Amino acid sequence: MEEQIKVLRQQMEEALAAVSSKDELAAFWQAYLGKNGSIAALMKGLGKVDKEQRPVMGKVINQFKAEAEEKYQAMREKMEAAELEAANRSEQVDITMPATRVSAGALHPLTLVKNQIVDVFAGMGFEIFEGPEIEDDDHNFTRLNVAKNHPARDMQDTFYVAEDIVLRTHTSGAQIRVMDAQQPPIKILAPGRVFRSDSDATHSPMFHQMEGLVVDKNITLCDLQGMLDKFVQAMFGEGIRTRLRPSYFPFTEPSVEVDVSCFECGGKGCGLCKGTGWIEVLGGGIVHHKVLENCGIDPNVYSGFAFGIGIERITMLKYGINNIGLLFENDLRFLKQFQE
Repeated sequence: MEEQIKVLRQQMEEALAAVSSKDELAAFWQAYLGKNGSIAALMKGLGKVDKEQRPVMGKVINQFKAEAEEKYQAMREKMEAAELEAANRSEQVDITMPATRVSAGALHPLTLVKNQIVDVFAGMGFEIFEGPEIEDDDHNFTRLNVAKNHPARDMQDTFYVAEDIVLRTHTSGAQIRVMDAQQPPIKILAPGRVFRSDSDATHSPMFHQMEGLVVDKNITLCDLQGMLDKFVQAMFGEGIRTRLRPSYFPFTEPSVEVDVSCFECGGKGCGLCKGTGWIEVLGGGIVHHKVLENCGIDPNVYSGFAFGIGIERITMLKYGINNIGLLFENDLRFLKQFQE
């Protein structure tokens, strides 16, 4: 058995010298020090040794086992130290090197423009009101003077949730909710998302509007134009003018489309304004007397104006964006251009 131990010791030392990973070290433990390993087999073989020699051989085997465990532990500590050193090297930071820059976030261009619009009208005394995005037919159409058989319902290309429940097609329903809740004087802005079945380079099934409503005594179309002059000058620059063109909306009478003098060419005519010198930006008009009556406001005492601003429209004009899809694709190359 002594000769067997001698051979096993040599094999063990050769095997340990060849270990280069934790998996190989674990295999070494199983081969020599495990329950079914070579040293355990020596202990089981003591039964074949003479009784007089068993205590001596048992002591020799235990010493060999202790020696093997010591060598195993030394190799394990050596490998752990090497791993730690490698990890430290890989995680070293050279404080003399430039730091890695972390990109800061920025507001989306639609949010930037929305905030600018709110700031302009808040300076004129407007308050913010936000209505629901899922609206009933009564607030979205009927009480805004849009009858059941009115062609405007088809023009809107409405998304119906139920027979009389829709995804709102405009923020004009906020007019009804505010006038139901309070008596004049009223001066509110209603921003929010709206939905229409329409999609091309300048239209999206979901977009953002900013509804404005003023109701008081002796409100005229001149008040609307004067207020919008201040708005477009704040958004597009001093010297920008507005003009009103006759139009039609069921909830205003008279109704107007509002154009601004082209801020690209100064009104001389260019590609942006299609040679006309004017750019259409929004619609509005004097609140229809039936809309006031539907909300319990006497149209013989009070009048008002309303306007609807497409936030995407203003954003695209302000920043020269030619495709509305860019505003919704979340392309960082595009969005980084708006970091302040």
